[in-house]
Amino acid sequence: MSGLARYRAEWTADPVREVLAGMVGTFALIPEVIAFSFAAGVAPEVGLYASFVISVVIAIAGGRPAMISGAAGSVALVAAALVRAHGIHYLLAATLLAGLLQMLAGAARLHLLMRYVSRPVRTGFVNALAILIFSAQLPHMVHVTWHTYALIALGLAIIYGVPRLFTAIPSPLLCILALTLVATIWPMPVHRVADLGRLPDSLPHLLWPRVPLSLSTLETILPFAAAMAMVGLLESMMTASVVDDLTETHGRKRTECVGLGLANVAAGLFGGIAGCGMIGQTVGNLRYGGRGRLSTFVAGAFLLLLMVALRPWVARVPVAALVAIMIMVSASTFSWASLRDLRTHPRGGSVVMLVTVAVVVATHNLAAGVLAGVLLSGLFFAATVSRLVTVETHYDPGTDTRTYGVTGQIFFASADLFAESFDTRDTARHIRIDLRHAHFWDITAVGTLSDIVARMESHGLAVDIVGLNTASATLIDRHSDLNVTPSDHATPTARRPSQTGAE
Repeated sequence: MSGLARYRAEWTADPVREVLAGMVGTFALIPEVIAFSFAAGVAPEVGLYASFVISVVIAIAGGRPAMISGAAGSVALVAAALVRAHGIHYLLAATLLAGLLQMLAGAARLHLLMRYVSRPVRTGFVNALAILIFSAQLPHMVHVTWHTYALIALGLAIIYGVPRLFTAIPSPLLCILALTLVATIWPMPVHRVADLGRLPDSLPHLLWPRVPLSLSTLETILPFAAAMAMVGLLESMMTASVVDDLTETHGRKRTECVGLGLANVAAGLFGGIAGCGMIGQTVGNLRYGGRGRLSTFVAGAFLLLLMVALRPWVARVPVAALVAIMIMVSASTFSWASLRDLRTHPRGGSVVMLVTVAVVVATHNLAAGVLAGVLLSGLFFAATVSRLVTVETHYDPGTDTRTYGVTGQIFFASADLFAESFDTRDTARHIRIDLRHAHFWDITAVGTLSDIVARMESHGLAVDIVGLNTASATLIDRHSDLNVTPSDHATPTARRPSQTGAE
């Protein structure tokens, strides 16, 4: 399928289902965006306008269909300190700069760094988000009357029960309609959407940040903009990977980076905060049939319709209905199989998953959790690979030659073990280092080999290096004084002259 045909299909496939799924995503956005706006220290309309603009723009320019993006908590946490110190207009300026940085990251193909995020880290990321989504509902379930719990229970019964009867209309929409009707016919002391904060009563308009155009302003907003850009890209790329897994399709992550940057620039110009992919809302969209760009577009467009044209009606929706939806999203997001796999999967992978969850939940910082998981995965990998290095020795009395046969990957983590396997004061006159089954990866490995040879020759030993592959020989030749040439056979490929110059 050509690029244009694929893009058209992403808009036109099953429009009715796409629209309904996008509407579910809209209702899932409302409580989260308002809560995140408070976390950032801005009015709810700042987050709601941003979510509308980001969803619409990224539906057009993004690279991962069916993914819903908006004002997310991870970005809000980064922005809060800037708002407290300098005010909303500095936040808008930082949002513009963050968008530009994200577009540059897409142009530089930095999305390829996602290849270094292992599956346990992604699983931990998803599980931590599920926990955070559920914990975000707890404030709505404390210090409330029994009516709230009854409505939540009724909402969950509708959400999980209706699909057993029919699936033409997503059950979360029916949950919202039913609970709103119940709370209207039988007035009861429950919180409604209007109690969450002031809803916008007008369309967003262009707003240029009122900040001095100076180097001082740039120095103020750059650290925050860089952090917002990094966290936004990380969460969006992680969410895109989850969508890839759930839909068994592949999005265009580079395009998603550029599209997110463009969406955040637009959000800043319309008075909104920067945003990124929102996994809870995305999973809800996918669960109810969203697979294309139209569901993402509807999630944003319907949000604006609800907030402006249908504002009085939305204000009456009981918060319990939204809580029930988010509990369902939390349960759907969590990888329950990962708990069963803790006993069967390799211990290192399980530890990485649990650490990722723990750091995200403890800090509410997705970037910190993923970074911790990636670093821990790297340490476990390095430790595992370093233990795979083996050195076997064989002595030939006829030629007074000792052969060291090396097998494995030689790099910074295995270099010490490699060095400890050699006796630099060997009693044999000739030393043969057979590297046919070894590979050298970095300058630490090269330096270790060079030191071994130098120490042996300082004790009068003649050293031959044989069997180097092309890549290792090139690296050694470039970063040491060993004169080597590659060879695919077990024949001497390098002979370093002794200190006396004798062959």
